[in-house]
Amino acid sequence: MTDARHNAPILPPRILMGPGPSDVSPRVLAAGARPTIGHLDPEFQILMDGIKGQLKRVFRTQNAVTFPVSGPGSVGMEACFVNLVEPGDTVIVCQNGVFGGRMKENVERCGGIVVAVDDDMGKPVDPDKLRAALKAHPETKVVAFVHAETSTGVVSDAATLCAIAREAGCLTIMDAVTSLAGIPVEVDAWGADAVYSGTQKCLSCPPGLSPVTFSDRAIAAVKARKTKVQSWFLDLNLVLAYWDGEGGRSYHHTAPVNALFGLSEALAMVEEEGLENAWARHARTHNALRAGMEAMGIAFLVDPAHRLPQLNTVFIPEGLDDAATRGALLRGYGIEIGAGLGPFAGKIWRIGLMGESSRINHVLILLAALEKQMREAGVSVPGSGVEAAAAAA
Repeated sequence: MTDARHNAPILPPRILMGPGPSDVSPRVLAAGARPTIGHLDPEFQILMDGIKGQLKRVFRTQNAVTFPVSGPGSVGMEACFVNLVEPGDTVIVCQNGVFGGRMKENVERCGGIVVAVDDDMGKPVDPDKLRAALKAHPETKVVAFVHAETSTGVVSDAATLCAIAREAGCLTIMDAVTSLAGIPVEVDAWGADAVYSGTQKCLSCPPGLSPVTFSDRAIAAVKARKTKVQSWFLDLNLVLAYWDGEGGRSYHHTAPVNALFGLSEALAMVEEEGLENAWARHARTHNALRAGMEAMGIAFLVDPAHRLPQLNTVFIPEGLDDAATRGALLRGYGIEIGAGLGPFAGKIWRIGLMGESSRINHVLILLAALEKQMREAGVSVPGSGVEAAAAAA
C-alpha cells in the first residue's frame, strides 16, 4: 500500500521479535524527530558529554574513551580491530558462532595473524581452550570473543575469558552487541579493554550507532602503534579530537545529530528503569517464553546454564515449513522472528526479547499465533503455550 500524496509506502505496524532491531519506544522516536542542530553547536556538545556519561554507566566503566561510533555495531567492531591490530600481530579469536567469524575477517584485513579457538555453535567459549592457545602462542597481543552470540543465543563467561587474557598480558576485544542492557556487562570489573555494542538491540534505539569503550591500556596501545590506523574514519586519534577535544572539539565528520538525540533518550529510559531491573525484566520474559514453548513441545538449542534471555533459539517443530511459518506470522500478526544462520538455517528460529520487545504481552501473542500455525499444519501441540507462559510470568 502507498500514500497517493507522496507515492511512499505505508508501513504496517510490526512486533519485532527477531535478532534485531527491537521495538523502539515512542519517546525515542519523538526525540529523534527534534529539530536538527549543528554537530559543533555548543548545546549539542553538552549532549555529547551527557551521552558519554550515560554510556559509562550502562557499560559499568570509568573509561574516559567511551562514546558512540557513527555507524552500526559492525562499525564498532571494525573500530576496535583497526585501532588495536597492526600487521603481523597475533590475535586469538574465540569463535562459537557466525559473529566470531566476522572477528577473524577483521583481523585478516588488518594484516594480523589469526589463531582460532573454535567451539561448536550453540556452546559457550571453552576457557581451557583459550588457556591452551595462549600457552602455545605467547606472542599473542589480543584475545577477541563474542559475549552474547546472536547467531545461537549462547552466552560465554566474559569475566573468566578477560581474566585469562589479562594474566597472559593480552588485550581483549569483546562483542557486547546483544548483551548490553539485557544481561550484566561489567567492563571495569571484568577488565575488558575494547568493547563494542549496538543501539538496536536491548537499548531499543534505531540502528545506526555503535557504543564503544576503550580502557587506558587499549588507548596506550593505539598511541604506541608503529603504523597508521588503516581506516581514516575510525582512527581513534582523529575521532577523539571531536568527541574529547581539549580546548574545543575539532571537526572530524558530521555526526548523526538526530540519531544521537534518540540514543540519549533511550539511555535515559534504561537509567529510569534501572539496569538491574532491565536485566530482571529480560529474565522474566524469557522464563515465560520458555514455559510456553516447552508446553507446546518446542525445544531450545542452548543449554539452560548458557542461554541468553534476550535471544532465544528454538528448534522448528517437525511438520512446519520455516519460511512459510515466519511469513504467516509476519503477514497475519505483524510478528517478526528470525531465521537460523549457518548450519542451523532452516532448523531453528531466533526469537528476540530485547529492550522494548521484552514484554509478556509479546510472548503471549507469539505463542498464540504459533500454536494456531502448528494446529493448521497438523502438528501435535501437547499443551497450551499461552497458559504455561501466563502462569510463569
